Amino acid sequence: MGYARPELLVEPDWVTEHANDEHVRIIDCATLEAYRRAHIPGAVQLPVHFYIKEDGPPGAEHGTFVMSPKAFEDLMVKLGVTPDTTVVTYDDNNALVASRLWWVLKYYGHTNARVLNGGWHRWLTENRPVTFHATRVAPGNFTARPDASLIADAEYLKSKVGDSACQVLDARTDGEWDGSNARGNKRVGRVPGPRHLEWLKFVENTDTRRFLPAEEIQRLLDEAGFERGKETITYCQGGIRAAHAAFAMELLGYENVRVYDGSMRDWANREDTPLEV
Repeated sequence: MGYARPELLVEPDWVTEHANDEHVRIIDCATLEAYRRAHIPGAVQLPVHFYIKEDGPPGAEHGTFVMSPKAFEDLMVKLGVTPDTTVVTYDDNNALVASRLWWVLKYYGHTNARVLNGGWHRWLTENRPVTFHATRVAPGNFTARPDASLIADAEYLKSKVGDSACQVLDARTDGEWDGSNARGNKRVGRVPGPRHLEWLKFVENTDTRRFLPAEEIQRLLDEAGFERGKETITYCQGGIRAAHAAFAMELLGYENVRVYDGSMRDWANREDTPLEV
């Protein structure tokens, strides 16, 4: 597919060949209900109701920021991940949560993680084996080591507004971009000066749901005005789609890409952050 970093993706044949490898952990990022219905043999289930976020207030979809180092360590230990584990992530939503988990693993120092290209949709489309039996694994051994170069907070993003050396990618829908969809935020709009490229455009609109070939993703980025060599900050509503966009850019070899983890759930509900519509 012409990617600069093809090792970030795995194909279904590779997963089939390595499903029983003790140093490979396949993580299903769909809901527990979906996992119980059917999943890839050998996959464990990720509790995704919080999208790998901190615990939010009662009734909240998920917290505002990435879960704490200790909480993430406990989660990885439960899923049987060790420093030597090759983690393969997949989901049933265009790699949305799978790429989020990839990013959180990288942020916490585990760079040996890959996303299944096409995820659950491609697996079913190709009539590959499935099971409803849950996978039990021995506890892992994981130490979270945050990499501050991969993340941005509101203060960092504010310092980059108007800086020509930094480009900002808004991965939200058209409605969120133009302010017609508030998503429950106190204020609407966008960070001043971003470029808009919805996350779903990086994925094929077919049953296989694979990432687009490199040249097509590059065309999207070029048309949106993104340049190589510049620092990039991605954001959305809660940092999930932003991580997906960061993954697509890294596939093509873009460097110095940060995710604004708080995104609009943080930015649009503060009083000290500028917004434009």
